[in-house]
Amino acid sequence: MLVLVCYDVNTEEKAGRSRLRKIAKTCENYGQRVQFSVFECDVEKVQWVVLKDRLLKTHKPDEDSLRFYFLDEIVRNRIEHHGIGKPRDLRDPLVV
Repeated sequence: MLVLVCYDVNTEEKAGRSRLRKIAKTCENYGQRVQFSVFECDVEKVQWVVLKDRLLKTHKPDEDSLRFYFLDEIVRNRIEHHGIGKPRDLRDPLVV
């Protein structure tokens, strides 16, 4: 399933900056960054459970915001991108 993960973390204090890095690193392990605080994560259901659990344990609900958007195949095929940094399709083979 394709999940769009968006977050806004209060970084006024050192602890917030640390949470921001942890959330970003967690998302990087499951998807690709498409904006500064937005990741496309193409995950299986088990991976989603782990990812969501890690994010919810990291964020502070009284200071931060997490949003998850579940995109089905119809929506996935209707995504438009304009500008630099065109994201790659995570379903395509990765050539290193």
